[in-house]
Amino acid sequence: MTPQMYDYLPERPAPAGSTGLTAWLKQRLFSSWGNSLLTLFSLLFLAWILPPLVKWLIIDATWQGSDKAACALHEGACWPFIGARLGQFFYGFYPDEERWRVSLVFFLIVPLFLLSVIFSKKHVRHWAVLAKVLLMPSICWILLRGGSFGLESVPTNKWGGMMLSLVISSAGILFSLPLGILLALGRSSDMPLIRWLCIGFIELWRGVPLILILFMSSIMLPLFFPTGMTIDNLIRALIGVALFASAYMAEVVRGGLQGLSKGQYEAADSIALSYWQKMRLIILPQALRLVIPAITNTYVGLFKETTLVSIIGLYDFLGIVHSASQSPEWLGLGMEGYAFTALVYFIICYGMTRFSYRVEKHYHQGH
Repeated sequence: MTPQMYDYLPERPAPAGSTGLTAWLKQRLFSSWGNSLLTLFSLLFLAWILPPLVKWLIIDATWQGSDKAACALHEGACWPFIGARLGQFFYGFYPDEERWRVSLVFFLIVPLFLLSVIFSKKHVRHWAVLAKVLLMPSICWILLRGGSFGLESVPTNKWGGMMLSLVISSAGILFSLPLGILLALGRSSDMPLIRWLCIGFIELWRGVPLILILFMSSIMLPLFFPTGMTIDNLIRALIGVALFASAYMAEVVRGGLQGLSKGQYEAADSIALSYWQKMRLIILPQALRLVIPAITNTYVGLFKETTLVSIIGLYDFLGIVHSASQSPEWLGLGMEGYAFTALVYFIICYGMTRFSYRVEKHYHQGH
């Protein structure tokens, strides 16, 4: 039998390295003609915008001084404006000697929030959630408002800056999720009256702009109060923001409920769980994990929308920066204030996003 002959392929060069800077650039930035053109256009855009921006922000900026006159010799940003008004930007018109109360509230809320979200032991996490929902609002109000336990009374018209923005957004975040869960369950209910009421509430509050809600709560609502009855302007704003956010949160939670398979509901029914046991133990834990990114997105949007409270005379962070830039001693320095505001908002919103990502990893989501 004649042996079969094979034609061998010619020798090929060794494969190019798949590691190192060159390989990374080729894989991530120049993997195709389209990606290469997009990378070049992006580099050209950065080369066009970054040099003058860096020059204005850093190189030609004024870093020391006590008034606007110190910035006259430079063409860049006047950062002494930010330094001179930094306390006002964060604490508003809160008395200087009482600002420790604001700082104490912040250092109480952050650890409790972390415990309620990511602590591994369930009983500790549940107690932290109850404390956050039931105790912390009262404790924070007593510390900030004062008037009891020997604390000086500080009216809400002296609240402002980042402190006020955090108070409004925190109240919206704290109350919108439980209200949103109840509304989502009501909208999915088999009882027609409850379902129609929840649908009407959600569609009404989603169909009205927040700025109109704030205007109505501040200007129109007091007209319907009995003679002599008043409700603090900030309280009315907090209620309006919480109800507005709860309508959006209800749709987010409803999306999570619809994302679960029918088998989860049938499995809960097969072990004779009641409706509330089924929701608390089986359905809601899974549904909320599915919509963590959407919940975070709603919270980020809510935090940024707190700037609208300036229409009812509350000086939030952006409002107080704008007001400071219009003062005679710092007139004309709005760009520095807005740049600083944008940086602070970006840091906070980015921090919320990164924290959300860690929560997803903690609950084995997002992989």
